[in-house]
Amino acid sequence: MSNYTPGFEAADAMENLTLFMTAAVIAGGGLYWFMCILGSAEQKGKRAADLSGGSISAEKVGDKYKQYWSFFLRPKEIDKPSQVPAFVDTFYNLVTDIYEWGWGQSFHFSPSIPGKSHAAATRLHEEFAVDLLRVGPGDRILDVGCGVGGPMRAIAARSGSNVVGITINEYQVGRARTHNKKAGLDSLCEVVRGDFLQMPFDDESFDGAYSIEATCHAPKLEDVYGEVYRVLKPGAMYVSYEWVTTGEYRSDDPEHVEIVQGIERGDALPGLRSFDEVAEIARKVGFEVVEEKDLARPPSGPWWARLKMGRIAYWRNHVVVSVLAKLGVAPEGVVEVHDMLYKTAGHLTRGGETGIFTPMYMILCRKPVKADD
Repeated sequence: MSNYTPGFEAADAMENLTLFMTAAVIAGGGLYWFMCILGSAEQKGKRAADLSGGSISAEKVGDKYKQYWSFFLRPKEIDKPSQVPAFVDTFYNLVTDIYEWGWGQSFHFSPSIPGKSHAAATRLHEEFAVDLLRVGPGDRILDVGCGVGGPMRAIAARSGSNVVGITINEYQVGRARTHNKKAGLDSLCEVVRGDFLQMPFDDESFDGAYSIEATCHAPKLEDVYGEVYRVLKPGAMYVSYEWVTTGEYRSDDPEHVEIVQGIERGDALPGLRSFDEVAEIARKVGFEVVEEKDLARPPSGPWWARLKMGRIAYWRNHVVVSVLAKLGVAPEGVVEVHDMLYKTAGHLTRGGETGIFTPMYMILCRKPVKADD
């Protein structure tokens, strides 16, 4: 006599179907969370489902990425200052959304501080800059290379000053204005599109200025420092956090050269400068140098720790970006851009670990007061 029981087989099939459907719901829910809910490292940032190529149309992102990379295949182009603004603009169209999604609204590093989150350490780093300027309510200060305005909002909230930011990238202008309004700081924060090598501001129209890891994009530092000098009032202060090689860098060491070139290629830099050039250039354009210091040195904790901790997040994000590209939600080319940024993070980490590179060489300058004032 057969032991076959049709009811049991149907029950097994139903149980398997239920398990499959449950797994599908969990997987779908997880994908939805990554794509539509998971935002950037800061509140009100980008969602994965909103990744774009900035001002570049979706169908041209891949071509623009190839164009960006070809800049380094033609070294002579890097020596042409006229080519650099468009090159940097393309870079920030490609990376701005990914930066916001994976990093936050402040596109810079900060020293690691025991007991402080990355967001808290970032804000302290920004507030330190404005404290050096000695400005307050009613003063007008300039953010040189403001990005999407993370530092601008922290500095406006801290000082009560009116902050004017300038960025070469039109897409970042729109993002910064959106964030300023959401933060309730649009009355203190203004954003304009422009080249910080030729700024659309009157002479002696600012009470202070700062740049946080932005002037590294200038082909010649004296050009941007000269512009900052021009727009500052006599007696006003300027503080900048510079990306530079340190005294540990050796140009005859192949590993050092590889690290530096990796940083340059992955961050749209015409060429890294040495730390000992910065003060000399500031004096050349007329500034008095008040102080210079590498803020990455002890007792500050390693700024690159955040990059190392983010490697697991990278693989998670890379899967999400790849899925979005396959589905046509994210533009073609965004996977390659994300991969480039991950590789660059490796070069930055090695730069920090070897001590040959710092992203926060601080220089504090003053525009001299005229003798007849």
